[in-house]
Parts: sequence; structure tokens; C-alpha cells
Amino acid sequence: MKPIDTMNIAEWHGLFEHRTAFLAEHTRNPSFAKEALASINQIKPALSPASNGLFELSAHLYVLALLLNRAPNQTSQPGSFIGFHTHAAISDVEKAIERIFENKPDIADEPRYWQRITEILAYLRKLMLTEAGSKLYFYEPYISLWRCWISPYDSSLFADELQLLQQAPDELGSSHSRYPWLLAKSWICLYLRRDEEALAHLKEMSGSIAVRPEDLFPMLTVLQEAEEWQRLREWLVAAVPFMESQRLNSLTSFYRYWDSVIAHIPGAEQQMWAPLIQMLPYTKAIYEEKLLLYAKWQQWIDYQLSTSSEPLDYRVSVLAPIEKHAPELLLPFFHQAAERYVLLKNRDGYKAAVKLLKRLAKLYKKMKDEERWESYITAFASRNSRLRALQEELRRGNLIP
Repeated sequence: MKPIDTMNIAEWHGLFEHRTAFLAEHTRNPSFAKEALASINQIKPALSPASNGLFELSAHLYVLALLLNRAPNQTSQPGSFIGFHTHAAISDVEKAIERIFENKPDIADEPRYWQRITEILAYLRKLMLTEAGSKLYFYEPYISLWRCWISPYDSSLFADELQLLQQAPDELGSSHSRYPWLLAKSWICLYLRRDEEALAHLKEMSGSIAVRPEDLFPMLTVLQEAEEWQRLREWLVAAVPFMESQRLNSLTSFYRYWDSVIAHIPGAEQQMWAPLIQMLPYTKAIYEEKLLLYAKWQQWIDYQLSTSSEPLDYRVSVLAPIEKHAPELLLPFFHQAAERYVLLKNRDGYKAAVKLLKRLAKLYKKMKDEERWESYITAFASRNSRLRALQEELRRGNLIP
């Protein structure tokens, strides 16, 4: 047998197949994955750090393929049911692959590095582009390979990869999967700085199936980490249609990218507001958060008044910045809410009204306008003198004698 450190990836796979043959009839569960990897590692010799990383990656990818019935020479059953225990095993292997990519290879010590990278890419590309179903198991390792082990060292492979992706539909025929294909092309175009093409691929994809935030956000993160703020700004503007039907937590994450852009390009703030306002009231929580973040105190108050929001629904810490910078803006917010609570004509309503009135008293004191407050509370108590329960709550709150 050839020494392992001189084998190519296909030969490693042949070795993996031999080492895992005894597990053919075993249940696909976490123990299966551990036994398969342990059997492979038993014959692994001492390798250079770069070769060791490539070997570990290849072994884990092979076991992942075994779990999914996608390994070479294995009967493929795309779309077949995957049980709970198999899912657990797949999750364990995926996490291990993520950890493998955290180690940066010293490629200077490995003359076969780029040959093996090219072979692993070919292997992953085919598996990724023929994945069926909503879950993409080989797309993540494919992208991680580019992000972690190719992009930092050599960008010359990207143009060749785009060509190979373009040819894939003809080569794969009916087994070709459109979503990961367009997604992969978008990634490669992003690295090639061909942003219009990258976004066009995402737009083409969204015509038939919504672009998933978990697929879009890593692209935005690449631009963020590279501090390419103008490019990120353009991507965010173009990505708005992809986010319109997404859940609130995804929208929250999306608008955090806007925060990082605005911190470096203040003029971009205006572009953030339009789509955010257009999606109201669905984006109410995000809209309110951004108004406070960007010190839009008047707009925040106007929005609360227009929606009859309750001040007591907000923690004191939320209102603290307005109280510090523009306390006068809180007056109508508190006054109107207190009057609404009185109209409930019950004890709970009166107690809530008194809570707000006590906060109003502090506001007037902070504004050094105690005389105005005394005039108001006197008129308020007189106007509601027939509401005995309210009068009792006002006395308990030390608002009237």
C-alpha cells in the first residue's frame, strides 16, 4: 500500500471505505460516527499540520457522507428519511468539521496542499450541487473551505471555481440542485468583488424560494469583518427584498449590520429608515430600538402617542435617555396615559394612573417647573373629586394632602 501521506483524496476515500466496511449494517447514530472515525484514525500516521488538517477534514466529510448515504460507492438515497439518532450523529460531525476549520494550516510545510484542496473542492462541489431537500449538509463545509483555507492564502482559484460552477448543470443533469448552485455562485462572485452578479444570483434564487437569512448573513459578515463599509451598505440596500417576509429575530440581526455601517458612514442612516418604516407595525420593536439608538427622541414619542402605547409597558431604563436629554417630551406621553387609566374607573386603573403621576412629579421637578406641576395636580384632583377610590390612591401616593 502507498504511504498515506503520498495518497490523493480519492485514495484516502478508498482507505476510509475499507476501514468502515465493518459498520455497513450498523445503525447510523453517534456511536456509528465515533467508531468510523476511530477506525480511520487508527491507521493515520504522523503528518505535517497542514496534511493532518486535510486528512481530518476528509475523514469527517466521508463519515458525514456515510450518515447521509452519499459516500462514494454507497447506494445514494437522496431525500430519504433521517431519524433522530442519525440527526444527532450528523450534528456531532458537523460541529467537529467546524472545529477543524478553526485551525489555520501552515501550507508552507505541505507541497501537496493545493492539489488536495482542489480534490476536496471537487468532492464537496458535487455533493453540494446534488443535495436534495431544504437542509444543505455539504454547502457549509464548501463555503468554510473557501473562507478559512483558501481565501486567506490564494485568491486565484475563485475565477476557475466560478467557471466550474457554470458548467455544473450540464455535467450533473437532472441531479443538479438550483438553490445551492446559485448560492455558491453568489459567494464566489462576492470574493471576486463582482457584487452585482452576486446579488443577481440571490435575486434569481428568490424568484422560486426565499433566500434564507442563515445563507445571506455570512456574506454580510465577510464584508463586515473586512471593514468594507460601502460594499456592505450596497448589499444591505439590495438585500431588503430578501428580508421582507422573514421572522423578527432575523430582521433584528439584519438591522444590526446597518448599525455597523452607520457607525462608519453616518449618511447611510437615511437608507435604513425607509424599509424599516415600510414594514411597520411588524417591525415595531426594531423601529423603536433604532429611534432610541439614534437619539430620535421626538419621533419615538410621536410614535408612542400615535399607537396609544402605555409608558408602564417600558422599563425605566428604556425611557432614561429621553428623560436625561429631553424630559419635556415625556410629558404628553405620561399625561395622556394617566388620563386613560382614570377612564377605566377601577382600582387597578387608579393605581396605574398614580404611578405615572408620581413619575410626572419627578419630571417637573427635574425641569424646575414645580409650580406648573402643582397647578396641574390640583386641577386633576378637583376634576376627579367624585372618584373616591382615585382620591384615596392620590393620598396614598402623597400627591395630594
